[in-house]
Amino acid sequence: MADEAIKLGGKKKSVFLDKVKEILPDGGNLNLCLTCGACSSGCPASGLAGMDPRKFLRMAALGMDEEILKSDWKWWCSMCMRCIYVCPMKINIPQLVFNARAMIPREERPKGIVGSCDMALRNDTCSAMGASEEDFQFVVEDVLEEYQESQPEFAEMQAPINKKGAEFFLNQNSREPVTEPDEMVPLWKILHEVGADWTYGTKGWAAENYCMFMADNENWEKIVRTKAKAVDDLGCKVWLNTE
Repeated sequence: MADEAIKLGGKKKSVFLDKVKEILPDGGNLNLCLTCGACSSGCPASGLAGMDPRKFLRMAALGMDEEILKSDWKWWCSMCMRCIYVCPMKINIPQLVFNARAMIPREERPKGIVGSCDMALRNDTCSAMGASEEDFQFVVEDVLEEYQESQPEFAEMQAPINKKGAEFFLNQNSREPVTEPDEMVPLWKILHEVGADWTYGTKGWAAENYCMFMADNENWEKIVRTKAKAVDDLGCKVWLNTE
């Protein structure tokens, strides 16, 4: 007996597919998929939760919103945008993922992401780990002194904080100063070797933004504006975010 074809019951209208088309130039090219699979081949989340970018897009095109919203894959996606880079049609699948996340009630989104977003909103450091201005400055100065003493070739290396008028304002993932402070040093060495004029700020120094990752537009913007203000207050010309 031959296998029966899967019956979809007719094409349905996709609510969040249409929303994405409305906000992106040329509709995000969402109707141009060639089903070539390039997006899935380069996706670090491909295959997780039984999903991949091509399947996600096709389900959206077929109006399978309910099935997509039930899938955990939208939270596995790292939003790295590699799928767009390799896609010959430059289809914006990450925006589809973002909109799918936004349709989930906040209380039903992953607790770890929600907690990290809420933690970052508690003070102007924007640290998802809750690191304070004083803690960050202490760790940076302590680690810098250690390396200046232990590695004479870097005795003149600096890790400025709140340096007015520096060319570059550097953000730092708050995981490093909290749990892996030595991981900050290689970038300091590079900046030292090239003679870069840079600084950290005690405000807005954390690079991560979990509010963006959980599709919380209002608080995503709030964190970005806090960081941008810190850059402007120091009069820096370029904002370098390491994320």
